[in-house]
Amino acid sequence: MNYHVLTLFPDMVRDGLCTSIIGRAVEKGILSVEAINIRDYTREKHGHVDDAPYGGGAGMVMQAAPVCEAYEALCARLGKRPRVLYMTPQGKVFNQSIARELAGEEELVFLCGHYEGIDERALEMIVTDYLSAGDYVLTGGELPAMVMIDCISRLIPGVLNNDVSAEIESFHDNLLEYPQYTRPEVYEGRRVPEVLLSGHHKNIEIWRRQQSIRRTLERRPDLLENARLTKDERAYLQKLCEE
Repeated sequence: MNYHVLTLFPDMVRDGLCTSIIGRAVEKGILSVEAINIRDYTREKHGHVDDAPYGGGAGMVMQAAPVCEAYEALCARLGKRPRVLYMTPQGKVFNQSIARELAGEEELVFLCGHYEGIDERALEMIVTDYLSAGDYVLTGGELPAMVMIDCISRLIPGVLNNDVSAEIESFHDNLLEYPQYTRPEVYEGRRVPEVLLSGHHKNIEIWRRQQSIRRTLERRPDLLENARLTKDERAYLQKLCEE
């Protein structure tokens, strides 16, 4: 997977994505992360990439030309026109399902706005997807882009040391992840559940699924509508709802 981030703050993107699991995947050549400075494509002699909005209003708007020219230069270099994801609170809220779909791409471009946004003409010309990190407003698109890149990257084969991890953690089958424990067996009077010490793998699997269902009901009941459950698991959920 090759990521290309169009941004006014390339150092922020590089520093945020070149550590830990993502950084190691970049070093191995599984991923590549390119931060493209939109300022490099302005023709304004002072390096400005923004101007006052037509019609008046507070703040400044990023101009269309530097954004479009940055993208066109990338396309010329790649020999293709990759998908462009614009980070905006007006977009569809990003989730695990979207991450899985995007993980199938070879190239992804993340467009990060700033100030009061980007000239609408640039968005009409190059953007394919409008995505949001949530129903709130941030100062720029860099943080949402990094969050999405981290999430998508975990689904790329070879990025995680144990690829099974990406399939059994939160939101697998639309359920939250079950509780996790490690040594010691007792901490401050709190014991690890006996089933996890039993070595009985089938019972452990059943317990974990039940804990995932219980936790989802308690914390994110909205997810249960589309959860993939067996007949026995649905009976367990019904029992929880009646308690």
